Amino acid sequence: MQMKWTLALVGLIGLTACADSSSSGNAGPASDRLREVAAPGQDLSRVKVDAANGCYVYEYRGPVETTYLPVRTRDGRPVCTRKQS
Repeated sequence: MQMKWTLALVGLIGLTACADSSSSGNAGPASDRLREVAAPGQDLSRVKVDAANGCYVYEYRGPVETTYLPVRTRDGRPVCTRKQS
């Protein structure tokens, strides 16, 4: 009986390790200006600026995981808050 509970506990801990850590409290809907320059087909309801590069990213909910992808213009360039080097 104790082995059953141990396995259940280990499984539960394993599942909590898979929790979505990509979510951020500072993500929100895109501004009107960002919507003007962004290519169609991107869900701009949860957008934030990536601190690593200063570019906008949007929340993508795929069939397996949720992640942030770069917001791109119609010609495929990333939309950034500062000039890229």
